[in-house]
Amino acid sequence: MLARLRDVLYRAVTAPRGDSFAPVRISKELARRLNATLGQPLGSKEELARRSDAVTRLRGLRAAGSHVSRPSSERAPVLVYFESGRNVRELIRIEELLGSRAIAWKRLDVVGDEATLEFVTRSAQCERDDLPVVFVADRAVGTYQALVGADGSGELKRLVDGG
Repeated sequence: MLARLRDVLYRAVTAPRGDSFAPVRISKELARRLNATLGQPLGSKEELARRSDAVTRLRGLRAAGSHVSRPSSERAPVLVYFESGRNVRELIRIEELLGSRAIAWKRLDVVGDEATLEFVTRSAQCERDDLPVVFVADRAVGTYQALVGADGSGELKRLVDGG
């Protein structure tokens, strides 16, 4: 019953009927914004059914156990945080090392993104001048020197392969 009401309200708010009349148009726009702010509690019948199925699947997964193992063929993501135009030589050396080990990586430029820069420097326990910094999944490996050390000890392979 509640799902039907949510569907009817969603269709009323998103339908173009009455949009030529300013009080209706403004009220509907406010209702759409409120719906978006509240996390889309109103939705189409199909969308609400999809969400309900997702909740059911999530409950099943949680009941089955929280430990999810990664298939051996799947590798952890490697992220290289850097500032464009700074320490380019070190960035190239990092990428050469990762490439020589057949490890895929993704560059993430932190110029102008103070929140990410704060996260990276805090997690890697480094200064802004130490960038580029390498992360494997959510674990900070560190600068080029730390990456070389992790590679030499086998820790890099273990982190990336999950072994």
